[in-house]
Amino acid sequence: MDEEALLKQFAAQFAHGPDDADDTDAAAAAQGADSTANQVADDADQSPATFDTQQFLNGLDAIFDRHAAATEAGPYLEQAMVDAENAGDEAGLLTVLNETMGFYRSQGRHKENQWIVQRALELAARMGLTTGTSEAWATTLINCATAMRAAQQYDQAEDLYHQAQSVCRHSLAPTDRRLAALHNNLSMLYSETNRPDKAELELREALRIIEASSVNPDADIDVASSHTNLALTLLTEHKLEGAHWHAAKALEIYRTGHLEHSAHYASALAGFAQVCFAERRHADAVTGYRHALAVIEECYGKDTDYWRITADNLRQAEETAAQAGVTVDNAGVAGDAGTPPQSGSRLPDSPAQDKTGADATSSPSTVSVSTGSAGAAEAVSACPVSGLKLARAFWTQMGKPMIAAKYPQYAGRIAAGLVGHGSECYGFDDTYSQDHDFGPRFCLWLTDEDYATIGEQLEADYEALPRKFSVDAQGRVTFEAHARSDASGAFPSAGAGSTVIPDATNAPTPGTATDDTATAESGAASSDVAEAMTTPIDAPLSPVTPRAQDANRRDGVFRIGDFFESITGYRTAPAQTAPHEWLMLAESTLAAATNGEVFADPTGQFSKTRQGFKDMPDDVRLTLISKRLGMIAQAGQYNLPRSLKRGDGAAAWLSIHEFVQATASLVFLVNVPMVVGYMPYYKWQFAALRKLSGSMFALLPNVGEQLETVMRLSSAACYGGAGFGEGGKGAAPAIEKINDIVEQIAVDIVKELKREHLTTSGETFLEWQRPYVEDHIASDDPVLKSL
Repeated sequence: MDEEALLKQFAAQFAHGPDDADDTDAAAAAQGADSTANQVADDADQSPATFDTQQFLNGLDAIFDRHAAATEAGPYLEQAMVDAENAGDEAGLLTVLNETMGFYRSQGRHKENQWIVQRALELAARMGLTTGTSEAWATTLINCATAMRAAQQYDQAEDLYHQAQSVCRHSLAPTDRRLAALHNNLSMLYSETNRPDKAELELREALRIIEASSVNPDADIDVASSHTNLALTLLTEHKLEGAHWHAAKALEIYRTGHLEHSAHYASALAGFAQVCFAERRHADAVTGYRHALAVIEECYGKDTDYWRITADNLRQAEETAAQAGVTVDNAGVAGDAGTPPQSGSRLPDSPAQDKTGADATSSPSTVSVSTGSAGAAEAVSACPVSGLKLARAFWTQMGKPMIAAKYPQYAGRIAAGLVGHGSECYGFDDTYSQDHDFGPRFCLWLTDEDYATIGEQLEADYEALPRKFSVDAQGRVTFEAHARSDASGAFPSAGAGSTVIPDATNAPTPGTATDDTATAESGAASSDVAEAMTTPIDAPLSPVTPRAQDANRRDGVFRIGDFFESITGYRTAPAQTAPHEWLMLAESTLAAATNGEVFADPTGQFSKTRQGFKDMPDDVRLTLISKRLGMIAQAGQYNLPRSLKRGDGAAAWLSIHEFVQATASLVFLVNVPMVVGYMPYYKWQFAALRKLSGSMFALLPNVGEQLETVMRLSSAACYGGAGFGEGGKGAAPAIEKINDIVEQIAVDIVKELKREHLTTSGETFLEWQRPYVEDHIASDDPVLKSL
């Protein structure tokens, strides 16, 4: 399929998906609009409206629940518009228009939808919403933008999305899913306008927000949809392995949450089929598309863009399978054979193909690693994958099967992941990070009760897991398990001759190929890979340092409370009403407690505890912003110039250090830690700042680069001039540049404080901004006031 077809597929699959604001938050929009409209009605002494918005929403939900939208939703929405208008209920009418936009979009009725968009915007203006920051206005903007995007009116759509972005920053909480919807929909616009790098950034932000707001991300339909969205964007960037993992993860979430009967399940099935097509897994692609098509027809009918595009893709998958000599069982729903395939169809380039088109997995380029006991000699060769990826593969292939076999009654109660101290927990590790405390590892988190029952034995079983693994040319990790059995039974063994498989191998696929199909697709490659893996390159586990042992160990089995206490000193996050406790926690400590990834959390208890540490009270955040403003002013704007003038290079150098630290911290605080995380400890401070600055919606995005320039110039400014006894070209040019950057940063900070309505002053000496910021602290607790 060509890239255009991929983008069409991507857009169509989420025509009525859970990430769209109008599908998940119409009730919230209705509530916000009701609040505004009721105030208008009260002011005008009007009678209350008689249109029942909640009854309308319930009725619409019932139509979708019985899969009758194709025939019943249109007339129902049209009648509701009439009823709301006749009742004089503007808030109710706005809710109906929002829902209509979503439905028309799903039906491909884009021309009619542009009229609905115009009507919704005019109504919102008449209600006085456009001059405020209400949730109703934010939701309406997102829905209108998404409708215009679907109609390929991209300039108007992008403008509306940017308006929505401005409103959302003031009206929605950092974990509100409508923020994720905004990121998701912007990503689709970027995908459709050939900006996949920006699309990927938006989708990763959407996924992070949804996971942060979820009680159980492993069974959350919105999390699943975000994984599918990200998989398809990665596919357009030819990042095949990442696409496979995210597509498989989406299906795993549907299975874990027993959500296979949801209409949105079709999106995940079609997304995985798309990835399988690119991977030349012909049988799985055909079966996945057939299954998706059946779900689409049941839920939305056949007269939709969604059905037609998926049917086109199915036809191409069937033709490609036939050309490859692969026979696929005819079970499922096939597309209409009367429609020709899309012109210019081709396979997307993928990492699995070299320039001649040969399958790269047939090349014996697999690196195998055998890890020894703790404290062994330094590694002979570096592991070519990140610690988080290695951890996830170790959990998926070794840990999860072990628990399922030995602790089946606890499998639904054990959380797993990698969080805490260590470069890999931040995702910033590289080959230089592997000289200590590195290797296959993950954490298992238990309640106190479960730990008392199985903790000791589970720890022993975890330590006994085989840690010998291989990494192929595409960076896919395979652990080579030894066959095991005990009273509880055996868990799967890959064996020395197993084929290389992605680390999401346990996730379900849309269909299972027959033996003949599997042989036709991968037989030769499998035997070559197996041969390569029979002569592994042994490399012992990197040494475990004393700081990562005993009570400070970084992996294994933990009580949930013990784990967080070992990092923060608290078993659960301080209360929202205990600001003094929050202020005692360093940002780097909070970063270590909330970084990494959670691979599984069936009960949600670990994620809930972790989320508590992410949820810094806003009063505390404002207090810290005030403190950072004070240090920026004192160190950067006041003491730095004076130290340079008097020729005290050491004092100037230390002033620069304090200025940089305070400014970097301020950037994270202004962007809200709940959304972007906390600033980590000094080693990874700038890696995190660069990552944050690369986000589309980063606030103060240029500050990180400006700070790095200050540091580059600091040597010349502090010690490079003749006045410091070192001759050279003199310190004056560097000093002038540093002072200019410091003042520009202060100007940018004041602009941001004004945009956030935290100040009304234009004073750029930041000490004078502190009273304005502290006026927004709601609590009277004196610990929060530093002035």
